[in-house]
Amino acid sequence: MPAPSRSTRAVLACAAVGALLASAGCQALSDASQVIGRSDLVNDLAARLDRSSELTYSIDYRLPESRSATIAQTPQPQRSAYIYPGGRLIITEEAITECQTRGGRETCTIHPPPSPGARPPSSYFTRATEHGLVTPTLVISLLTAAALDAEAVIEQHDTTIAGRHATCVTVRQVEKAAASNFDTCITTEGVLGSFTGVVQGTSIDIAMSHYRDTVDPEIFEVPKGAEIVDRRTSAAAR
Repeated sequence: MPAPSRSTRAVLACAAVGALLASAGCQALSDASQVIGRSDLVNDLAARLDRSSELTYSIDYRLPESRSATIAQTPQPQRSAYIYPGGRLIITEEAITECQTRGGRETCTIHPPPSPGARPPSSYFTRATEHGLVTPTLVISLLTAAALDAEAVIEQHDTTIAGRHATCVTVRQVEKAAASNFDTCITTEGVLGSFTGVVQGTSIDIAMSHYRDTVDPEIFEVPKGAEIVDRRTSAAAR
């Protein structure tokens, strides 16, 4: 009888130990399967959230202390707005507009638009995070980091947020990410349903309260009465 092949011997070895979980080879196979499963889950949620850039929507979020925030976008033309306590960020094909409210007075700084097909630099979203609003782009990066970290602890459950079904994950012990521990829910449509965690030192706790598949065009305009600082001309001169 010919000798068993190397792969056949490996299968027989794992079968022989059965309940003897001390077998390093069989345990390694089990661990690898678990890592792949976790990676598939968070990668799927990240991809689902990324595809939401093709949707038209306006979403209101509840924040702590009776505060609120709004995220709105349209794919054609490509525009997005992030309104949070104390400010807003508006991104269109014509400009990137950052607004801050201090002492009841709103000041908006207008920057050159992002390059065609490119995402705006992440630095533009920092102020929104500092004021309690996490953006879908940042959540995508956190989910991707969790997928790549074999030591991350990930648990999944389903829920309903503002009447919409969502898949949720609890993520712990992620290395080299803006948030090492967080909970987030992504709806079936692919929009951000909720997020709780500490992101770069700021505590974030948001939950969708109202979803609309239409957007008021005025949300992408510079607020009336705001003081305007236009930096597009000076940037072009350089």
